[in-house]
Amino acid sequence: MIHVVVVDDSAFMRKAISTMLEKDPDIKVVATGRDGEEGLELVRKFNPDVVTLDIEMPRMDGLTALRHIMMEMPRPVLMVSSLTVEGAEATLKAMELGAVDFIPKQLSKVSLDIVKIEDDLRAKVKLIAKRKVRPPSPVRSVAAQVSALARQAASERGERPAAERRPVRVSGPQLHDVVAIGVSTGGPPAVQKVLSRLPKDFPAGIVIAQHMPAAFTGPFAKRLDGVCAITVKEAEHGERLVPGVAYVSPGGRHLRIDQKISRIDLSITDEPREALYKPSANVMIESVAQGVGRRGLGVILTGMGSDGMEGIRSLKQKGGRALAQSDATCVVYGMPKAVVDAGLADEIVDIDDMGDAIITNLYK
Repeated sequence: MIHVVVVDDSAFMRKAISTMLEKDPDIKVVATGRDGEEGLELVRKFNPDVVTLDIEMPRMDGLTALRHIMMEMPRPVLMVSSLTVEGAEATLKAMELGAVDFIPKQLSKVSLDIVKIEDDLRAKVKLIAKRKVRPPSPVRSVAAQVSALARQAASERGERPAAERRPVRVSGPQLHDVVAIGVSTGGPPAVQKVLSRLPKDFPAGIVIAQHMPAAFTGPFAKRLDGVCAITVKEAEHGERLVPGVAYVSPGGRHLRIDQKISRIDLSITDEPREALYKPSANVMIESVAQGVGRRGLGVILTGMGSDGMEGIRSLKQKGGRALAQSDATCVVYGMPKAVVDAGLADEIVDIDDMGDAIITNLYK
């Protein structure tokens, strides 16, 4: 039995989330709280496997409560987020502080997607319940503060920040010039770890399909751009893919590449409309396979389900390479597991080493 504490200042949300969760006989909501302070007391009292936590609450907000949970009694936390730019920024901050993922707050609206939201919520809770969660490292927090000061100084001088560690040195001809990253649950911190390891002169273009609502992808790209040496932006239809830039697919739409005679263009499209995920890692990576073939490098990071596996299969058939995140470093070992189980991964890599692995695999 998976025990859950639900914390939200809305009585409707407390009831809605509890009802959705307890439709699964393996999940029991052991308590509900009205604000961060009450939520902390309930977590201490009931020691739940998972916590759902609203962001905006009286007395103590969700981010403050999350900090206490992660430092005092770390465990998987799902944030309840409004699908707005402000909600996106707060949710991305929460994931930096240790939250695993988020669920949409707009459950009161009549929507054909409500069944999918329910299924995703229960699936996420069941998958993350037994994963070990560690609080942010104090050493890393200090390092992050120093890095932020260095980036601020560089920005004031009109410079892009340098990579935080010495870049990986490789030799030989470059064989891959497009990197395609597919990622879902637990993705934002994982993508940040990967991209922050890449030097400013990274010699390939990067396309990213992160399962995320439309309001989130712009703030997500902007946040990454502020902490990475490479440029990170939300992809736009018709723009040219260039080395040293990472393009995040807009939420709710698909990102494809289109190989021209002397350039690669990006295409933002609604097709296929029947795809389970928008953006879809399969759609994006299959376009890389068709567009550049053996020049493509596929990377599958943490996430539920198997999105990306068929795209990687197509890429491998064209002579490309594939990397999968290790089970031990995934929030949810679903998407990478599908690639590994299908025998399609050339390497299985811990998330802290994935940036370096991408660099070296450009030349394999």
